Amino acid sequence: MAIERPDPDELLARVERDNAKARRGRLKIFFGASAGVGKTFAMLQAVHERRAENLDVVIGLVETHGRKETQALLEGLEILPKRELEYKGRRLEEFDLDAALKRRPAIIVVDELAHSNVPGSRHPKRWQDIDELLDAGIDVYTAVNVQHLESLNDDINQISGVKTRETVPDTVFEKADEIELIDLPPNELLLRLREGKIYLPHQAEEAVKNFFRPGNLIALRELALRQTANRVDAQMLDYREGHAIQEVWQVSERLLVCIGPNALAERLVRAGKRLAANLRADWLVAYVETPELQRLPSIKRDAVLRVLRLAEQLGAETVTLSSPIISDAIIKLARERNINKIVIGKPRRRGWRRWLFGSVVDVLISQADDINLYLFGSSKHDQESGRSGFKNSPLPGLSQSRSAKNRKRYRGYLSAVAVSLLSTVVSYALLRGLDLANLVMVYLLGVVFIATRYGRGPSVLASLLGVGLFDILFVQPYFSFSVADSQYLVVLLGMLVVGMVISNLMANVRSQAKVASFRERRAATLYAMSKQLASSQSEQQIVLAANKHLQSEFGGRNVILLPDRQGRIAYPADKSVPESLLGADLSVAQWVFEHNEVAGQGTNTLPGAAAVYFPINDGEAMQGVLAMQPASLRRVFLPEQQKLLETLLRQIGQAFLRVQVAERAKSTQLEITAERLRNSLLSAISHDLRTPLAAIVGSASALMEDNGLLKPEDKQALTQGIADEAERMSQLINNILDMARLDSGVVKLNRQWYPIEEIIGAVLARLKKRLAMHVISVHLPPGVPMLHADGILIQQVMINLLENAARYTPPGSRITISARITPDAAIITVADDGPGIPHGLETQLFEKFYQGHSEAAQSGVGLGLAICRSIVESHGGRIHAFNKPQGGAAFEFTLPATEAPPVLAEHLG
Repeated sequence: MAIERPDPDELLARVERDNAKARRGRLKIFFGASAGVGKTFAMLQAVHERRAENLDVVIGLVETHGRKETQALLEGLEILPKRELEYKGRRLEEFDLDAALKRRPAIIVVDELAHSNVPGSRHPKRWQDIDELLDAGIDVYTAVNVQHLESLNDDINQISGVKTRETVPDTVFEKADEIELIDLPPNELLLRLREGKIYLPHQAEEAVKNFFRPGNLIALRELALRQTANRVDAQMLDYREGHAIQEVWQVSERLLVCIGPNALAERLVRAGKRLAANLRADWLVAYVETPELQRLPSIKRDAVLRVLRLAEQLGAETVTLSSPIISDAIIKLARERNINKIVIGKPRRRGWRRWLFGSVVDVLISQADDINLYLFGSSKHDQESGRSGFKNSPLPGLSQSRSAKNRKRYRGYLSAVAVSLLSTVVSYALLRGLDLANLVMVYLLGVVFIATRYGRGPSVLASLLGVGLFDILFVQPYFSFSVADSQYLVVLLGMLVVGMVISNLMANVRSQAKVASFRERRAATLYAMSKQLASSQSEQQIVLAANKHLQSEFGGRNVILLPDRQGRIAYPADKSVPESLLGADLSVAQWVFEHNEVAGQGTNTLPGAAAVYFPINDGEAMQGVLAMQPASLRRVFLPEQQKLLETLLRQIGQAFLRVQVAERAKSTQLEITAERLRNSLLSAISHDLRTPLAAIVGSASALMEDNGLLKPEDKQALTQGIADEAERMSQLINNILDMARLDSGVVKLNRQWYPIEEIIGAVLARLKKRLAMHVISVHLPPGVPMLHADGILIQQVMINLLENAARYTPPGSRITISARITPDAAIITVADDGPGIPHGLETQLFEKFYQGHSEAAQSGVGLGLAICRSIVESHGGRIHAFNKPQGGAAFEFTLPATEAPPVLAEHLG
């Protein structure tokens, strides 16, 4: 066997994976069968060992459940404060992800991997928090029980009768850098439970009656051990691949069943199933398709497909390989998968044929000396079945007309005859100028042409015809197969051998070119679909892209059916269903969705259906069902096509998952924003209503309790205070109502032409008392500048800007109002001589409920500038803030000129 060179693409992919892994933190999971086995205790002991190595270790969150020995291990360790969140009127504590990222230790402990975070947190699940820590390069220690693994949820529910609601995707467990199993025999665990070391006494009694039954604990322990063993096995395979180890390691039983297109295939699969069950081993069934086997009749290829599907039903993993040498493909697969037992049929060649041509078994025995071989012979019934056409039973719906193939085959043989005759004519024309030995090349060129166009059979016929015609027409005696000169026997024999070799080589080249073309087309299909799915932003876009590529690859008609909110499969809402699939059986689709299995036409489940139904999943959960009516079932169920379809469906499922995750993230972000706005509003309103209400209540109480002691001027002052505070409350309520109206979009602009001087004058008149302690300067352009806007709303903008300037500037400072008119817009600026705007907050000032950190900022709700921006933008303008070079802040808004201003001079004459 030739030396296997490493695949450059695989090496590059491994380097990229290693680089990405080096940038991430390491995840260590302390894994147990149930609560109370000591996961947290062992985790904290490991933390103390790391701390003794002078590593920076921090406790992000640990659940001790009141266990004293666990609590004692927390002493001397740095513990991050928890984050408090309000949910349904209660204050709940959660892991503070931002504090952990800011602290950035070498190792952080975050207990309870499967925990669900309080709504309003950045991520809905704690394992997502941990994933963000790992992306930041922080090592994480965490703990989880076996019942929280997503793939085992249903099995554990059946065993224990308890539904586990908090689960972790298996991919999180599989990607962990280290798994440490914390094992405790059931008897010792029950003893700890009765001693109160796991739950309180009254809780322990209930636990023993329900989840902590001995049978449950034994089953959970076995599941935990198996999961850990599978994890170790995966690490071992990864290590072998990374170090290019070819020898098989006898560490676990793995079985490979090799089948071919013969009647023994079914016996081999059933025997392999029994052997795998006895050994409790994982098993694979492989079919190697050589160029010769690709030319088998369709009935035999269908039979191979049926055997592969039988193997899948019996629990095997099936693999279809393409290789010109069967033994090389089998040995390579066995070494890659660390297979130590191969089941194969006995060689059918006997005597001189086996000595001359060899057999797959002989090669395996000589080259796979570290693999055990199990040989099974065929019975007389199998041999008779093989001679009669491999049981002559193609899969339902896979029968195919042979007339087109027969026509092509006959065309090839007729072309072979025609090319041989043409070669004879050309040779006769060249006879006088060339030797007979050179004329042989004319016939060989004809053989090459036929082999290239029509394959082995016609090219063999062309070789035989060429030798015969050359002997009869050009070698003495003419018109006879006898040869007078013995040297021509060598020429004829060489001509025949070379023709046969060329026929065989060209047939293999055509076959390999066909396989390469299929692989290229498959790669192009996968690339095109993955590219389009990656750019899809909605389920509708995903469905359209998927239907387009599936129809292009498999022909026929198809529709993707998605579940509704109740989990029931339904037709798409956009009615984009092919007419022939409007009658698609939704009950079959629902069965496929619930069982994650293929059903319908051409399968062993509900074969009477009019379409084939394929499950669409993302690797963890079901996303929908594909109903397909392919142009030919062969294009779907051939092994290579079936693998392609499974890959495409997995891509579609992952695209659906990506969109759903994005929508959930967007929804969560909206909820967080809404919650933040609600809290800000409640906080601001409670503060700003409480202050004037307190003043009003105090002043009113003083007036009511007056026994004639108050002087008239005191009464006037108290009354004025009540009026001022009431006006302040009214302004607050009006701001909130104005903001609500602007956000809802119900405000309709009443645009009219106003002199700017009139608007500014009205605003200054309203704020005369509020601005009494400031110097007001107004700078307007000459003439009568006009403004086309909603006068009342623009006055509100000016009022808010002037109040904001008065609030943030000291008494006696100057506030300047200026205006500029251009052909395209009116620009109004309100500037002050105050402390200015902190750097970087020029845009944030206009956010709702944003307040500065000065004392003056605490007297408002933070809606004034937000209202200004909404009003200006509703006019099609813009507003911005900036610091003046000489000091102080300036707010400038621009209103576009939508039409020419009126000419006032004509009306004044």
